[in-house]
Amino acid sequence: MNKIPENTYCHYALQQAKDDVHRVYHDTEYGFPLTNDDQLFGRLVLEINQAGLSWTTILNKKENFVRAYSNFEISVVASYGEADVERLLHDAGIIRNKLKLDAAIHNAQRIQELQREFGSFKSWLDHHKGLSKPEWVKLFKKTFKFTGGEITGEFLMSTGYLPGSHHPNCPVYKLLH
Repeated sequence: MNKIPENTYCHYALQQAKDDVHRVYHDTEYGFPLTNDDQLFGRLVLEINQAGLSWTTILNKKENFVRAYSNFEISVVASYGEADVERLLHDAGIIRNKLKLDAAIHNAQRIQELQREFGSFKSWLDHHKGLSKPEWVKLFKKTFKFTGGEITGEFLMSTGYLPGSHHPNCPVYKLLH
C-alpha cells in the first residue's frame, strides 16, 4: 500500500489507538455524508466552536455540546431565548463564547427558513452541490453567521460536500468512494 503523507489528518489519526477521539472521528464520521438536518446542524455548530481552538478540544466536549444544545434539534435551538444563552454561557462543558452561541441560534433560525424553502437543510446543500470552495464560502457567509473560509470548508469536507477529507491511500477513502 502506498504511504499516506505525514502532514495529513489521515496519517495522524491512523497512528492513534482505535478508541482515541481522533481515530474514531476519522474512521466513522469525517467525510461521511449526513442525511439528517439536525446532524448537519450539529456538525456546523461543532465546526464553528472549533474556531481558534484545537479539534481535540471539540471532540472531547462533543457529548457536552449534544446535551447543551438539545441534541442539536434545530427547532429547539432556533427558539432559544436569553435564559438559554445564559445557561450556555455558564456551561463549563462547552465553549462559552457569546458570538458562537448567538451564531448557533441564528443559524438554526436560518436553517428553518431553508427548510421551508427547500424542504430540508440537506436539500439546500444538495441544491448547491458542485460549487467550488470559494463559491460555497461566499454562499455560507451570505446565509449564516460565523462561517468563514476554514469553518465552511471543514464543514463541507466533513460532511462529504467537498473532497479532501481522506487521502486516496487511506483505508477510509476507499469506503467513501
